[in-house]
Amino acid sequence: MSATRCSLLLSRLQRHISSRAACTCAGRSHASSGVVSVHKKQQAASGICLRNFSSDNSAPKPPDTSLFVPVSLKIDSSLDGGVGAELSKPLDRNELLKIMNRFYKRKEMQKLAADHGLDARLFHQAFISFRKFVLELTSLPADLHIILSDVCYGAGHIDDLYPYFMRHAKQIFPMLDCMDDLRKISDLRLPANWYPEARAIQRKVVFHAGPTNSGKTYHAIQRYLAAKSGVYCGPLKLLAHEIFEKSNTAGVTCDLVTGEERTFMDPEGRAASHVSCTIEMCSVNTPYEVAVIDEIQMIRDPSRGWAWTRALLGLCAEEIHICGEPAAIDFIRELMYTTGEEMEVHTYQRLTPFAILDQAVESLDNLRPGDCIVCFSKNDIYSISRQIEARGLECAVIYGSLPPGTKLSQAKKFNDPDDPCNILVATDAIGMGLNLSIKRIIFNSLIKPTINDKGEKHMETISTSQALQIAGRAGRFSSKFKEGEVTTMHRDDLPVLKEILSHTVDPIETAGLHPTAEQIEMFAYHLPDATLSNLVDIFVSLSQVDGMYFVCNIDDFKFLADMIQHIPLNLRSRYVFCTAPINKKQAFVCTSFLKFARQFSRDEPLTFDWVCRHVSWPLAEPKNIKDLVHLEAVHDVLDLYLWLSYRFMDMFPDTSLVREIQQDLDQTIQQGVRNITRLIRANDPAVANTLQTHVGRQQANGSRVPRLQRSSDEGMNSSLAGRLVRDGLLTPDLLRQLQREWSKDQKQGAASQSTLNTDLPDDSNHKKGKRKKKKK
Repeated sequence: MSATRCSLLLSRLQRHISSRAACTCAGRSHASSGVVSVHKKQQAASGICLRNFSSDNSAPKPPDTSLFVPVSLKIDSSLDGGVGAELSKPLDRNELLKIMNRFYKRKEMQKLAADHGLDARLFHQAFISFRKFVLELTSLPADLHIILSDVCYGAGHIDDLYPYFMRHAKQIFPMLDCMDDLRKISDLRLPANWYPEARAIQRKVVFHAGPTNSGKTYHAIQRYLAAKSGVYCGPLKLLAHEIFEKSNTAGVTCDLVTGEERTFMDPEGRAASHVSCTIEMCSVNTPYEVAVIDEIQMIRDPSRGWAWTRALLGLCAEEIHICGEPAAIDFIRELMYTTGEEMEVHTYQRLTPFAILDQAVESLDNLRPGDCIVCFSKNDIYSISRQIEARGLECAVIYGSLPPGTKLSQAKKFNDPDDPCNILVATDAIGMGLNLSIKRIIFNSLIKPTINDKGEKHMETISTSQALQIAGRAGRFSSKFKEGEVTTMHRDDLPVLKEILSHTVDPIETAGLHPTAEQIEMFAYHLPDATLSNLVDIFVSLSQVDGMYFVCNIDDFKFLADMIQHIPLNLRSRYVFCTAPINKKQAFVCTSFLKFARQFSRDEPLTFDWVCRHVSWPLAEPKNIKDLVHLEAVHDVLDLYLWLSYRFMDMFPDTSLVREIQQDLDQTIQQGVRNITRLIRANDPAVANTLQTHVGRQQANGSRVPRLQRSSDEGMNSSLAGRLVRDGLLTPDLLRQLQREWSKDQKQGAASQSTLNTDLPDDSNHKKGKRKKKKK
């Protein structure tokens, strides 16, 4: 650790010593009474934060005024009954217009307005609204009418309008009048103080650090099983299921809690001493002896990092066992200094080695049992699986949008030594949550679409952390392959992969935060006319975070908020709907989300029959890839129903019936995935057969398919070629070859035409001569 970082940690520790006593005292005397109590807690935290950081923090950042949407005023012109006109002379509208324009041009007024929060943008918007108000209202308020009359007839100064202008500006921009309160609510500089129950106990923190397949999680789980009570917090439903089953098999009664599922082992529904959950679902109010937080490096995830931050700072457990990459050790230790807790580190080495091969696979003909080809797009999955089975081999397929049951089924099929399926084609969904018997990991590509902190999608080379997470699946301690191998499909990618894996993982430097429902409710109290999307935007704009934190990406939240903005829902219900985990790329899922919200707003329960009508249940087996994708979307819709049913039990009453048809749908999808090659061919058998014949000829000739050019993939549009590639009927490699052959033919044709033209007379000169003769 550098000297600079050490000094930073010491200064943080010194500041924290003085704040811990105040925080604990406030936590013990804290009264929990709904939103008001939460607001008091946040204000107390903010107060401590401001006292501690006042010396090393600059003035609050100016708000992004482009987010301030003016409120439409509803004014009853009959309230004053024309009193102003009776007390003074009538107003000439032409003279009023001149006065208003003179007021707008006065630099003194603009500067004074800026000092009160009206920058140039807001000043202009407020003036336009004020001028319209003055000129179009039939009966102005008496005080404003008299001031305008005095200015018109020389008895007053134009600057006398400023208080009335500001009064109007604060009516259309209500946030100007409560900016200090909004800043306090959105102050996120010391989130450790949000959890007084956790701060009231001295927790023991143990970090189990090591690479994939090093046994770090195993050791943490052993302590979890031995405890009187415990909670396991994992990143995926599959991992939560695995610990749930492992715990109950070991004789330790354990419940399961995920966003879409609650399984209680007690017949009467009483909570067990142990619970396995997805990390978003962990309780920060329930006391435990041991808590396990898995994959802690995801604390920096742009979208979900807030859940790890919340669990790490808020779990009320005597012991916190953290599992993750060594790159997170220094940062987590630094976070623990802000809570006054020390961290013990246990380091583990990989149980089975893996080697980076010196040769790329280059052809699917060189595949061997135990191989796993890793792709970063579903289209590549379809294309490669079809080509593999065209060679008479069976392969399993795993990608992110498959239901958990289908993933487990495919993993079991691949792991079974008696099953002829011994090749796996998968996305990086295999990086965590599945136990797979893999001998060799083959990267089909090293380019992956990612979402940056601004919510923008772009293509970039995978990071060292991602590469290690995937490569580490090769050769597992519990599998038949005790040593793993890693390589690439294309020769050009192999040196790049070696370079990536030679680097150390970038250290984690920040943790994610996310505005809570209580914070947004307090914002709405001050800004009752703002939309939920606008509230969140203003919150993020005003939020202040310590250098150790960042505000997680909220684009998905805003996408859903805008989608249902027109539907009449109370703010809390609207917030819950917008936190639903849905795939916004699926049109059917988005449409279903909208229908769920509309039905909910009518106070009409979403019954089993209603859901069946909506998804057209029962559904037939898929006949092509399009059908399979639709079934996956329907499964997501049923997941959405179950997720909402645990938040609004009375409005989503038929949980057990929906879960039954979801299990049937899972079986149907499993059958479709088993026949995925047939589904791909079904899109267009004639084209598929033609392409397959072409591939066969290439293999017979021993020619290597040219390497995929990624830039062309990005430019793929809605052309016929693009649709063929997306549907899996034409591989990108074949498309490149066809383009080169076509380009070559065009060049040869152009050369022949050029040769032919040299033997012909210059027709253009001949025509010019004719035109000249006509002019004469």
